[in-house]
Amino acid sequence: RHPLATFFHLFFRVSAIVTYLFCDWFSNSFVACFVTILLLLSFDFWSVKNVTGRLLVGLRWWNQIDEDGKSHWVFEAKRVPTIAASTEAEARIFWLGLIICPVIWTMFFFSTLFSLKLKWLALVIAGISLQTANLYGYIHCKLGGQKAISRATSRLFGTTDIPKRQSRSISEDGTEEHGKTGTR
Repeated sequence: RHPLATFFHLFFRVSAIVTYLFCDWFSNSFVACFVTILLLLSFDFWSVKNVTGRLLVGLRWWNQIDEDGKSHWVFEAKRVPTIAASTEAEARIFWLGLIICPVIWTMFFFSTLFSLKLKWLALVIAGISLQTANLYGYIHCKLGGQKAISRATSRLFGTTDIPKRQSRSISEDGTEEHGKTGTR
């Protein structure tokens, strides 16, 4: 249903990884490689957070700062009664791309660290940070925020004393919002 969104979900991620691997072959300029990869990672972060997550799996997340300066994380999941085969394939592509790429950047981190190419370390850490932030946000959307996680851990450990700091609301368009409040 969304071939363009599926393409761009993978395009920026894969392009950043391929550019990181082969940038030295095409350019001797560290700065040009660094900026190119960082731009690809930024485009990926923005497109996944604002477009492909919403279209491919019906999830989105964002952070709000209220008047008091408190940070509020909002997780939203669209209620879909049935999933068509095409959207199921798109959802698989979305989650595989979301999970595999941070693992690849983590492998890059260790290879950069052990090969002592420390000038690339900042870029690899940026890649891990941006990819993991999206993964974290979408896992919270999928699991229903901290409330579902608290319920699962309380069932696992047999405790019910976990504090509930989760708000939940249904908006007019049929989406379910989960907001976790907290300060930074």
